[in-house]
Amino acid sequence: PPPPPWTSGVGWPGRNWPALLILVIIALTIGGNILVILAVSLEKKLQNATNFFLRSLAVADMLVGILVMPISLINILYDYAWPLPSALCPIWIYLDVLFSTASIMHLCAISLDRYVAIRNPIEHSRFNSRTKAMMKIAAVWTISIGVSMPIPVIGLHNEDKVFVNGSCVLNEERFMLIGSFVAFFIPLVIMVVTYCLTIQAGLCAAGILLSASTSDSISIIPSSEVASQLSSPAAGPGRSDASGCHGRRGMMQAIKNERRASKVLGIVFFLFLIMWCPFFITNVTFVLCRDSCNETLLNDLLNVFVWVGYISSGVNPLVYTLFNKTYRRAFSSYIRCQYKVGKPEPQRVNQYSHCSSSTCCQNVGFRTTERHSRHPSGLHPHMKANVRRFTENEEERKINAGVK
Repeated sequence: PPPPPWTSGVGWPGRNWPALLILVIIALTIGGNILVILAVSLEKKLQNATNFFLRSLAVADMLVGILVMPISLINILYDYAWPLPSALCPIWIYLDVLFSTASIMHLCAISLDRYVAIRNPIEHSRFNSRTKAMMKIAAVWTISIGVSMPIPVIGLHNEDKVFVNGSCVLNEERFMLIGSFVAFFIPLVIMVVTYCLTIQAGLCAAGILLSASTSDSISIIPSSEVASQLSSPAAGPGRSDASGCHGRRGMMQAIKNERRASKVLGIVFFLFLIMWCPFFITNVTFVLCRDSCNETLLNDLLNVFVWVGYISSGVNPLVYTLFNKTYRRAFSSYIRCQYKVGKPEPQRVNQYSHCSSSTCCQNVGFRTTERHSRHPSGLHPHMKANVRRFTENEEERKINAGVK
């Protein structure tokens, strides 16, 4: 009898090295995205709107590694003859489409959110709370579920739509065509346009600040007016003076952080697009020229390109490790099982910090703890006592000097 399909090795009888390589990719995908989820959940410096999106994206990528890639590997080992119960086929395709759609929808939402942040920083920083970020993430998942929901409905109703010669393959041409545009090409256009506009807006903002910093007047950016719009209601007296002195410096630092974040997110966008573009282009080509094209060749290309897309789910943690010091330190600590879960120190950052929209951004400017800000004078009681003691000593010194 012929040997089982998984024992046909490459270069070594009885060993399937490609399958072993795929297992390593699956393990790295799951492990890397778990590290991202832990980092955003535990590291206070990473808890901002953009990183909340990236954590949700990591959840989608992790689920690809847990629920989609292993079944795809089993499918390969059985030479694409579906070995599992037939009812699982449409569910597997549904999960595949759901998580890939969720990935690009997350990136699309991040690009839109960052454009709004750099275009209208005052309104964005005022209204971009954790709750708003979670609402946006929920909307992304809702759209992704809606786009992929027809698959189990179609597949469970008619098995011919998900089985071709015993292989578990989506065979609904209208959905393949429309779904490719809705789930990939339209978000792709939105991402490219908004990313270009974000870069343009960032350059304009940097130019205005540079002009303001080289002149004696700050009429271009009236810091007192901006401070009154952005400062927290709990800010104590003397806050606006510090803001006026350090406003432009903080703004320039924030723009540097925005540029750094744009670089990292640009790499994430670029890698995702180049890894999924071949699959979706081949998918559309398969539908449009099925009769005139080599169907076997297109099927083989789809089987290869879909794994290139799967690999993109494990690439993001590598990008964060290479380009973000906070992620890198967090990953190193978690790998060594060193977890630091502490209560965050309440703080306020200066009004020009746009960290809610940045991946690599850390808060810049002054930090005032909550216990200090509770006092109208802006001083802690211990600080008041020190000042009073110093004043009394000075008065005593003057009296002694007068006596002499």
